[in-house]
Amino acid sequence: QVQLVESGGGLVQPGGSLRLSCAASRSVFSFNTMNWYRQAPGKERELVATITNIGITNYADPVKGRFTISRDSAQNTVSLQMNSLKPEDTAVYYCNARNYVMNSWGNGTLVTVSS
Repeated sequence: QVQLVESGGGLVQPGGSLRLSCAASRSVFSFNTMNWYRQAPGKERELVATITNIGITNYADPVKGRFTISRDSAQNTVSLQMNSLKPEDTAVYYCNARNYVMNSWGNGTLVTVSS
């Protein structure tokens, strides 16, 4: 297994920005995909953004054009830059790392978008 630790959540006003980071205990290239999910109160967990081991990225429709996923192989981190935040982006954001033999989750970081 791998340990994943998220950071960077907090309270931000609508229209603001936040950058989430996920630190992995091993190389980010050891995973087929690294993903950010979110879970809002009373809702199911949903996939927000994905980056593959060859750098292909994909985004959920609600965040396209506003969120950017990236990785730093030297630091073994994956980040989620979130711009133009909306109240409906409020959720606990989870880092996920996956390959053929494992599927690991972090504990999540809370993002609250409110004025």
